[in-house]
Amino acid sequence: MAKKPTINFVCQECGYDSPQWLGKCPECGAWNSMKEIRVQPLPQATGLGSPSWVGEDVKLQKLKDVAYQEKSRIQTNFQELNTVLGGGIVKGSLILIAGDPGVGKSTLLLQLGLELAGSGKKILYVSGEESVEQIKLRSDRIGKGGKKGTQGEDLYVLPLTDPDRIVTQIEDLRPDLVVIDSIQTLESPNASGLSGSVAQVRYGALRFVRTAKLLNIPIMLVGHVTKEGMVAGPMVLSHMVDTVLFLEGEKYTATRILRSLKNRFGPVDEVGIFLMDEAGMQEVRDPEQLFLQAERGKTPGSVLVATLEGSRAFLVEIQALAVYSKLPMPRRVVSGVDPRRVELLLAVLQKKCRLPLETMDIFVNVAGGIKLSDPGIDLGICLAVYSSIKNIDCSDVVGIAEVGLLGELRRIPSLEKRVREAKKLGLTKILTPDKYKTIQDVIVSIEKKGGYGNQKR
Repeated sequence: MAKKPTINFVCQECGYDSPQWLGKCPECGAWNSMKEIRVQPLPQATGLGSPSWVGEDVKLQKLKDVAYQEKSRIQTNFQELNTVLGGGIVKGSLILIAGDPGVGKSTLLLQLGLELAGSGKKILYVSGEESVEQIKLRSDRIGKGGKKGTQGEDLYVLPLTDPDRIVTQIEDLRPDLVVIDSIQTLESPNASGLSGSVAQVRYGALRFVRTAKLLNIPIMLVGHVTKEGMVAGPMVLSHMVDTVLFLEGEKYTATRILRSLKNRFGPVDEVGIFLMDEAGMQEVRDPEQLFLQAERGKTPGSVLVATLEGSRAFLVEIQALAVYSKLPMPRRVVSGVDPRRVELLLAVLQKKCRLPLETMDIFVNVAGGIKLSDPGIDLGICLAVYSSIKNIDCSDVVGIAEVGLLGELRRIPSLEKRVREAKKLGLTKILTPDKYKTIQDVIVSIEKKGGYGNQKR
């Protein structure tokens, strides 16, 4: 006798399943996120990677008897990507790369596939969003960049949205790398709901996880994001994959930063920096060429900071502008750093250095379009604001310290590495907690010397 369909209510934020509707999800606390899902019993998929496929005989083993071999990795032509992944793409891993629409996810993965295909590897690019003609058009545009290995002799394109049929093609082709663009477009008749629903995303991810592990083939998934900037779909998707990468960038700048949010085979604090142009993604080996101008004039309100992204230290310019305000509540406009952190630093300057900030509009910007959350830039922000108020040139000062609520300067991780990066560019006026104990000491030193902007780089 055939089973009757059942109705469940699934949270669209975390995937919590309930037999009845709930106003608030008991798992993640989201309101009005429970959606009705009709579960219709259908014939289950068969073959490799299906939920009913068991594979080799499973037996108990002692941990000490397990023989471990270092996972082999595929080296890409993108050194930045290799660094973020911890040394390359691990065979048999499932990698999720997410980002805002138009940030360059598909371009990066297509360019990666073209270059690997040009080096003799077999690549399968599955697209559920674009036709093969659109992919060919982007491939021709990338190929005009003049890079070697962008002909794509062994790059196979498959316009499919059924994960069961995609797995069958992977079994037949046995490629060296598979790209799925994107996981939210997949729709299988063996799962309920439309494409992008919790059930469809969970089913497709499960099939690709098992396929990647059983065939030892790395699979890269493209994921969409919500308006809050989180990975779209159930939270279980991020738990199922081995690596979660996030590609971010400002809408009107060409800078793109690839961050690792989760990595079972490498560090989670590394970043890769790219520059997106008409020829695709270009690596940035020297970040200073993006975030520092070749000729920086002696202008008050500009201070250099040495920030740390992953294991890489590089210099960024902090700009500040302080102008007299006629508003009862002066404006605080911040770009590139946390506005609440800037408010805290302004309060410290007003209290400890007696600056009339309550009568001024303050504007703070990180040059180059990069977003910073490093506490080591606190001193640079304070000096930039002070420099603008007092009209003192500090354009070649490098501030490397965290500023506490009492005005004290605190040491930060990898201080020596940041100092070496600043000295490599010829900078000598480097302000650290080793030389100054409080923000007042720094201000007094600058006032005595009349600014630090007269040194040679």
